[in-house]
Amino acid sequence: MWLSKTRVAADYFDRGFYEVTYQSDDLEVTAMLLDHSAPERIVIYLRGGKGGVGMVRPVRLMQFANSQTLVVGPYYRGTKGQGKDEFGGADLEDVRALVRELRRQYGDLPIHLIGFSRGGIQGLLTYQDVGATSFISWGGVSDIYYMYEERPDLRGMMKRLIGKPDVDHEGYNKRNGYMHVTEDSPPVMIIHGTDDMQVGIEHAYILEKRLKELDVPYELHIYEGEGHVFTPPNERDILGKIQEWMNKVEQNRKT
Repeated sequence: MWLSKTRVAADYFDRGFYEVTYQSDDLEVTAMLLDHSAPERIVIYLRGGKGGVGMVRPVRLMQFANSQTLVVGPYYRGTKGQGKDEFGGADLEDVRALVRELRRQYGDLPIHLIGFSRGGIQGLLTYQDVGATSFISWGGVSDIYYMYEERPDLRGMMKRLIGKPDVDHEGYNKRNGYMHVTEDSPPVMIIHGTDDMQVGIEHAYILEKRLKELDVPYELHIYEGEGHVFTPPNERDILGKIQEWMNKVEQNRKT
């Protein structure tokens, strides 16, 4: 059971939002939950950013909801909870511990992880461990070395948390998401805009190349002219494709 469950001032039809606290390592960490009394599917939204930047919001969880789906998004340790965000380090346990708690409460339902931006790292490093039904990378970071090169504005933060790529190889290799994908990976869906200035389109192609090499089932959806946050028409389009993807993967799993 959750250590605590506090109502948030938002609703999705007749369902409520809550901040829930659960155990991860020896820490109490927090997630936002769009509750469901009898779900048939679980979606875990892995946020981007760090700290207050990219925080989980009710409107984001609503995007992946329907009448059958429970949606939850971990904040990661150090954000409204104990501990320190390590940007793909010990905070990965917050994802794994959340899955274990959901399994205890809801049983063996299909679980899809959706990693947005930095959430691509969190997802690529956990989705195979937790037995996810699929992983969806939306504008997600696949290669942390490439991220260091393309985002000089984030290098200071990365040096503090991980070190320098040419010195601290172990820290970067542990977080280099695409290289941790294995040949028995669950299916992967990649979504990216060609004009994404926060997480370059190359991350999508790096991940695609790895999936091809390992013969992992995947779909690639590239949106011309879109940035890190899609315009409403293309956002609606890809949200529909995500629902189709989850239905298809679950059906294939049954056969």
